[in-house]
Amino acid sequence: MSVNGYLLFISKPTGYELRERQGDLPGVGEELQEDGTRLQVSKIGPSPLPGDRRRCAYLQPVS
Repeated sequence: MSVNGYLLFISKPTGYELRERQGDLPGVGEELQEDGTRLQVSKIGPSPLPGDRRRCAYLQPVS
């Protein structure tokens, strides 16, 4: 897999969703809008996909 871009790991009540993004990886604490929902980056880590070298921003809903 390509190392270009990064992933968003979006935690949802029903599970999670992975989305691919291009550009600069957001930082911990940064807030993003996805589907009309405010989400905050809780951590940056490796991709959860086997063999994928991209970084992953793990998001949680802003309360």
